[in-house]
Amino acid sequence: MRISKYLITTVLVGLTSFSYSSAVMAEASDALWPVLKEAFFAGKSIETVDFIKLEGPPKRAESGAQVPVTLTVDKPLDASDAIKKVYLFVDANPLPLAATYYFTPLNGKAQIATRIRLETDSYVRAIGETADGKLYMTAIAIRASGGCGGPVDGDEKAIREASGKIKMSVEQPVKFGEANPATFLIKHPMFTGLQRDLVSGGYRPAFYIQKADFSYNGKPVMHIDFGVGTAEDPYLRFFYRPDAHGILDVKAIDNEGREFTHQIDVNS
Repeated sequence: MRISKYLITTVLVGLTSFSYSSAVMAEASDALWPVLKEAFFAGKSIETVDFIKLEGPPKRAESGAQVPVTLTVDKPLDASDAIKKVYLFVDANPLPLAATYYFTPLNGKAQIATRIRLETDSYVRAIGETADGKLYMTAIAIRASGGCGGPVDGDEKAIREASGKIKMSVEQPVKFGEANPATFLIKHPMFTGLQRDLVSGGYRPAFYIQKADFSYNGKPVMHIDFGVGTAEDPYLRFFYRPDAHGILDVKAIDNEGREFTHQIDVNS
């Protein structure tokens, strides 16, 4: 399911006052989830399961702008009932859908470590979907604040010019035929559109990495749709399964249509 701009706008209008009033209480609450479920998964059943796992900071995160989370799906990616994609939601964020991850058997293992933003204490949810549309969920409460609408500083032109630089690496030694970890980092401010410019006093326009495609020897490994709930300088630790020596590459595109590419030679 692709999330339309119209739906995102509708959810934003419906949730903004609710989420910010909830911020005053500074406690993760289940009250927002029924609104989100109806907006994104109207009429669908979602089963809570233990084979989808989320891990976050054990205590309050040091910064709401950089909250580490790890998503794991304990189900083979080549199974008939495999989870094909996972939606990552932050209930209390003004724009709650932080990212959508599309897995393939070439991931070898459905696990992602990343960093997200939290505007206030919130439940973070992972909704897994199978090829035939069945939905499964897990959720954890995370304490953090100020990650979506805080003020920003720095010359916007210089920040834009520096964006798009990619670092990617693979763990050695590489084991062909098995799931191997890789890391990806792209320099980008991921402006939310809700942040005040400290100099002008106005809002910085939304400017963020919108999607990324990873492939190995030309075959798709993973696709990601990013939202502004993903933290500045998006980071991923993910898995890929190479069958032989080859090239792991990525193409990222921001919301202004700019493309950024990078590749690495994978040897045993």
